[in-house]
Amino acid sequence: MIVGNIHNLQSWLPEELRQAIEHIKANVTDATATGKHDIDGNNVFFLVSEDMTQPFAERRAEYHARYLDIQIVLKGQEGMTFSTLPNGTPDTDWLADKDIAFLPEGVQEKTVVLNEGDFVVFYPGEVHKPLCAVGNPAQVRKVVVKMLVAR
Repeated sequence: MIVGNIHNLQSWLPEELRQAIEHIKANVTDATATGKHDIDGNNVFFLVSEDMTQPFAERRAEYHARYLDIQIVLKGQEGMTFSTLPNGTPDTDWLADKDIAFLPEGVQEKTVVLNEGDFVVFYPGEVHKPLCAVGNPAQVRKVVVKMLVAR
């Protein structure tokens, strides 16, 4: 897992991640439609969404097998839990078809709060629970870059 801000990219950030973030900075505006947008076909693409956050207890944890996520908050504030321990047994396993599995929660979850411009990178297998409310539920506009790492 990597955490940072798109306006202050660190020199140690891997070049592939830097390029994806720079692409978002250069091409995504308030007018960008929600939904899927290609960068490099199924190798790299991004999803723009506008969702309401929910209380932590109402959100389910997830992980992926083939794609890493770069989750970038464009507007609003979002709590995100993560687990540094191996994932448990999923209650919903769509890894083969949709590259996502869900479980009620990660093991020994920790929380990070993301504000506008903040991003977090989750590699395949890293359990995370996005869209958690910080205080009252609120609207969040975000981008999730999906980058294929397992070929």
